[in-house]
Amino acid sequence: MFPQKLSLLNRPLYTRFFVSSRRCFITFAPLREKEKPKITKLEEAHRFIIDCFVAVGTTEKHAEIMADNLTEADLRGHYSHGMNRLEMYLNEIDKGLIDANAKPQIEKESPSTAVVNGNNGLGAVNGNYCMNLAIKKASKTGAALVVCRNSNHYGIAAIYCLRAIRKGFLGFSCTNTSPLMVPTRAKNAALGTNPIAIGVPGEDKSDYFLLDFASTNVAIGKIELMGRKGGKIPKGWALNEQGQVETDPHKAFKASRLLPLGGEEKDGGYKGYGLGMLVEIFCGILSGSAYGPTIRPWGNPTVVANLGHCFLVVNPRMFTPGVKKRMSHLMNLIRKMEPADPKRPVMVHGDFERVHMMQVSKDGGVRYVKNQHDANKKLAERLDVEPMQSFIKDGKC
Repeated sequence: MFPQKLSLLNRPLYTRFFVSSRRCFITFAPLREKEKPKITKLEEAHRFIIDCFVAVGTTEKHAEIMADNLTEADLRGHYSHGMNRLEMYLNEIDKGLIDANAKPQIEKESPSTAVVNGNNGLGAVNGNYCMNLAIKKASKTGAALVVCRNSNHYGIAAIYCLRAIRKGFLGFSCTNTSPLMVPTRAKNAALGTNPIAIGVPGEDKSDYFLLDFASTNVAIGKIELMGRKGGKIPKGWALNEQGQVETDPHKAFKASRLLPLGGEEKDGGYKGYGLGMLVEIFCGILSGSAYGPTIRPWGNPTVVANLGHCFLVVNPRMFTPGVKKRMSHLMNLIRKMEPADPKRPVMVHGDFERVHMMQVSKDGGVRYVKNQHDANKKLAERLDVEPMQSFIKDGKC
């Protein structure tokens, strides 16, 4: 799984590169490539994103929250939900489809639950508010569930679980999205990619379990990113407009019909379909937001999203002592298992991101694909902001 994910990044494939992450040892080494990639310092990417949001009327505070969200995604290797999403947000603000300065409000609450109205504000602003509220409640009651309605795309679900992990809590987050998943036996999309994330702290603050996955085989952003890079997508990711399995990323992105996690029915896709329904129940039905096919279509929207989010926090101190210690022990037992292929070590969820973050630190920044740099240059011209600066290891570019 890990080497396959590495190949999606705009950097050399690795065969040997030493990394240590809490007794998890992985070795890779960079291969030569014709053109050295451009590297952007995280601080510079952060600055550029803030400038862009401020240019379309967003407050500095909300712009900073969005910059934190997008750069965190890129830092962790989830490029489909980082800088890649910037223009989408800005366009929706420009069209009046997102109120960039709206503040979330609690509409109904108990000591351990809350319903929050996102007031059509930025998804990350609403997401941070709701997870912080859930953490505050769980610290007193042991567990808390907060749902949000009338919101927008909130980035990668794992970011919110990290907020809980950093407080020593278990975190869960999910969101519904525009219809992109084709239910088992259907021809057209009716459910979103509906991502789910679960985070559990370990003994070491830098070592934790963090699972983040879409209810489809991939998020639509992965197909979009593959289209920017060139090449085919694997079978089982998406269908075309005729309802047939498609490997051309451009045709697949145009059709926007993703298969559930597992793929077709014969391969167990009905399970991913069920997970998608589960997310709709927690994010749409419980919160009172739009759900399933009632959510606006993906791509060039003309109406507000009205998405729903769900956040669950569990305080381990309310349960049997030693939760973090047992979690670390379990992760290390799994990591030390004999791999089927010695070149592909056994990993736990969160290890890929840790390795990627170490590579970013080693590089001195993030490696964006050329098309992303080109898109950012056009964006800077359009908004009249300072272009994002990048460099090549041995000199400026």
